Amino acid sequence: MTSAMQELLSILDLERLEHNLFRGRSPQVGWQRVFGGQVISQALVAAQRTVEGARFVHSLHCYFMLPGDPAVPIVYQVDRLRDGGSFTTRRVTAIQHGHAIFSLECSFHVEEEGMEHQMPMPLDVPPPEELKTQFELIESSGLDIPDAIRKFWARERPLEIKPVNLAHYVSREKLEPVQHVWVRMTGEVPDDRHLQAAILAYLSDMTLLDTSTFPHGRSGFDPQIQMASLDHAMWFHRTHPLDDWLLYTADSPNAIGSRGFSRGLLYSRDGTLVASTAQEGLVRLRKKPTK
Repeated sequence: MTSAMQELLSILDLERLEHNLFRGRSPQVGWQRVFGGQVISQALVAAQRTVEGARFVHSLHCYFMLPGDPAVPIVYQVDRLRDGGSFTTRRVTAIQHGHAIFSLECSFHVEEEGMEHQMPMPLDVPPPEELKTQFELIESSGLDIPDAIRKFWARERPLEIKPVNLAHYVSREKLEPVQHVWVRMTGEVPDDRHLQAAILAYLSDMTLLDTSTFPHGRSGFDPQIQMASLDHAMWFHRTHPLDDWLLYTADSPNAIGSRGFSRGLLYSRDGTLVASTAQEGLVRLRKKPTK
């Protein structure tokens, strides 16, 4: 297990301060703001710790209000909105410097039998064994890749990503708003459904919003673009041990008003639809300075 993966498991083990009150920390890796997936996953852990019995998260909806400060702990306050016969609802507010920086509402459900179907996994995507990681693509491409992209990909992370194509990172070509990446954790994930859901929430914030820049010949690393997640939603369909590659396939139906909207589906290697996501984010072209 990599040190980055060990650190992820550590930061998801929140400190209980009081009834319905928890504290989390951020890894000190030099980032200017807290990664959105970290706040989602920590807030979900806080909610899980207030839910009794065999109830598991099936959906979450959240808003990002202020950038998180990695140097300061985040306090998570849980409101127990409802404990029903089949469903449990929680609201979590993340607080720093006396202000709410993030809010999440999530729902838990007892397991039931019912009708079942799913959209099939795309068939035209090469398997991860035939692809290179982001850093390997940089090293072998021979392309003049900006330093910001190179440093970001070279940094040790708790997950590994293999993009199906590199065109949107290194060119201004206008592409279809569709993206496929393979993703997996860099260490063993404990056999705990609550923790697996939290880690799935963590990785769900990777690459999704970038898809909305493709039709405009841009990428999330473009210095002329200001990008930030505004909201995020996730639906947990089927359990998965997270011990192998997942295919994260995304599309972007719309962009308008400096906001991009993307949808995602997470499949296991055998084609099982594990989870679905949706996100809208700020995708703003920076104004050129006036002379």
